[in-house]
Amino acid sequence: MNASTTAIREPWNKGKLVGQKTPLRLKDIWAIRVRLQLAGKTRDLALFDLAIDSKLRACDLVTLRVRDISHGERVSPRSIVMQRKTQQPVQFEITEQTREALADWIQRARLRSENYLFPSRLSSSEHLSTRQYARIVKAWVTSIGLDPSIYGTHTLRRTKASLIYRRTKNLRAVQLLLGHTKLESTVRYLGIEVDDALEMAEQTEA
Repeated sequence: MNASTTAIREPWNKGKLVGQKTPLRLKDIWAIRVRLQLAGKTRDLALFDLAIDSKLRACDLVTLRVRDISHGERVSPRSIVMQRKTQQPVQFEITEQTREALADWIQRARLRSENYLFPSRLSSSEHLSTRQYARIVKAWVTSIGLDPSIYGTHTLRRTKASLIYRRTKNLRAVQLLLGHTKLESTVRYLGIEVDDALEMAEQTEA
């Protein structure tokens, strides 16, 4: 009985390296986006696009309220969110296509400013849970033929950060975008070599 209860209460990500999940490639992003658009999945499209843009952890993404990303009836081009893990604010840009997807979802779901942006369809929860979000992400990657065992919610958090890093090699910028308090955390998160990272950081500061 106790063993069974313990097994049920184990976190879904126990024993998994969630911080090392593979980021999506540009072609993967577009493949998922097009599938969601064709299927008319308004909520999922808004969730997917915002997850990519915001680079937020799952716990912060699912607890967003409409007012966190909008001013009045308009979705903002930028937003600042207080991170639960670090208790530090992080700012992110909301691209035009993401703003359009969010506005469409807010209108269709008839959400108000104080409402959770992604309410749960279960009566036991006010908003989408991290577990539900993880299942949704798994369905997305599976739908385009990717192996769900190497992708997860951190995939969405890492994707844009990895793309920005590959284009700019600017570790400090990526550190700020991810809301990391230490550069070493960003180095580990991106999965790059420490020596290369330190050299690039020195070049960035010069």
